[in-house]
Amino acid sequence: MLVFAGLGNPGAKYANNRHNVGFMAADEIHRRHGFSAWSKKFQALVADGTIGGEKVLLIKPQTFMNLSGQAIGEALRFYKLTPSALTVFYDELDLVAGKVRVKKGGGSGGHNGIKSIDAHLGKDYRRARIGIGHPGVKELVHGHVLGDFAKVDKEWLEPLLEAIAVNAPHLVKGEDDKFMNRVSLAVSGPAGTAAEPEAAPKKKRVSHIRQARPQQPAVKVPESGPMAAMLKKLFGKGES
Repeated sequence: MLVFAGLGNPGAKYANNRHNVGFMAADEIHRRHGFSAWSKKFQALVADGTIGGEKVLLIKPQTFMNLSGQAIGEALRFYKLTPSALTVFYDELDLVAGKVRVKKGGGSGGHNGIKSIDAHLGKDYRRARIGIGHPGVKELVHGHVLGDFAKVDKEWLEPLLEAIAVNAPHLVKGEDDKFMNRVSLAVSGPAGTAAEPEAAPKKKRVSHIRQARPQQPAVKVPESGPMAAMLKKLFGKGES
């Protein structure tokens, strides 16, 4: 059995916070894959189901973010699972909004939910970091993280959550790179990528050989003398 944990804070006042995007991912996985109804257990909301032929326990700790490790640790101990069975979905300040990165182990990046899980289980578990972007200065971080997603964010947030749920079987199979690629493709476009610069007018193509040769001045035809007389005899007198 595998455990997919989404991190967030319980309660309606936090429901749309950027800090709760882990809960949002868990809810979309729950809906997409027809999991059982949520029930209260291990100081959390839990549901079970099957993804890609593998039994999965979904868990949303209700201990508030800073104590997430208590609930997740209790669940893993109950089922006698090692941290390698765990995947945690959570918000990441240092990722561009809409980007997802998956890796095993690593630091907490200052995330209190991850610090708590590390304290209870160690670091040998998989982290699915969901980018919420950085406000630019340290003083604005708290308000940004605990602020609600803006209406315009739905343009990338809804396709992102759907892609995470649809491609969850790749996580079950350990295909982390494929999961990230598929999610990235799902959110690409006007909201997910920079627009292509307008093409510059095309210049007339010149042979690289001609570019390398200096331009030769035009030959001046003499107006008088033996050469002029000979040319007039050959071609006749030109029109005036």
